[in-house]
Amino acid sequence: MYSTLLTSLEDNIFIITINRPDKLNALNRQVMQDLDNAMDEAFANNEVRSVIITGAGQKSFVAGADISEFVGASVEEGKAMAKKGQGIFFKIENGPKPVVACVNGFALGGGCELAMSCHFRIASDNAKFGQPEVNLGLIPGYGGTQRLTQLIGKGRSLELLMSGAMIDAAAALQYGLVNYIVPQAELLNKAKAVLAVINSKAPHSLAACITSANAVFDESKNGFETEIEEFGKCFGTEDMREGTAAFLEKRKAVFTGK
Repeated sequence: MYSTLLTSLEDNIFIITINRPDKLNALNRQVMQDLDNAMDEAFANNEVRSVIITGAGQKSFVAGADISEFVGASVEEGKAMAKKGQGIFFKIENGPKPVVACVNGFALGGGCELAMSCHFRIASDNAKFGQPEVNLGLIPGYGGTQRLTQLIGKGRSLELLMSGAMIDAAAALQYGLVNYIVPQAELLNKAKAVLAVINSKAPHSLAACITSANAVFDESKNGFETEIEEFGKCFGTEDMREGTAAFLEKRKAVFTGK
């Protein structure tokens, strides 16, 4: 049980709903801790094949960080806050199971950063994205400057970061920030439909795709060498033997995650 989250498991999909609708689901310390623990739960549970993160209500995914917790913080406290937030979002980004953000409304500041730490994003038609931290004399601290640039390019990223402007779902799709736009009532069903296909694949292969793709942006790694390692590891799995046998026998593979 989490004080700021609602969770459920449906068809091997672990759904995490940030549940502070009166605060537009703003991220405070408790939300961040609950989210950290919920990701541990999802990654440790063998019944979970993938994860959806969304927000309660129809107005907001996450409208930002809880700014009241910033007041009076020192330089060192600010650094510690950013380091902890980045650590939690790295856990999502580098986790072994697919994580999809269902963005239902505002995804601003820390909310946009949370969405970008997920492996891809599906937006409702009323979604709004932005990093408005400059309006507070700040910058994004949970990886937003890095992931926004990775996802939409340096020029567009810097314009949004320095202006603090919001973009709507259509612009987010054009920029490559989201994969799909759907009516809000269809948002979760769209994510479930996409994940139903992904969940039918070999779990080790999915984890290897995540690891290899993330290596593109990790200067400490050679992405091609990472791919060689992950490709080789797949040969040691029962799922690889099942997948190749099923292909040759012209039948559907049944993957067990072993």
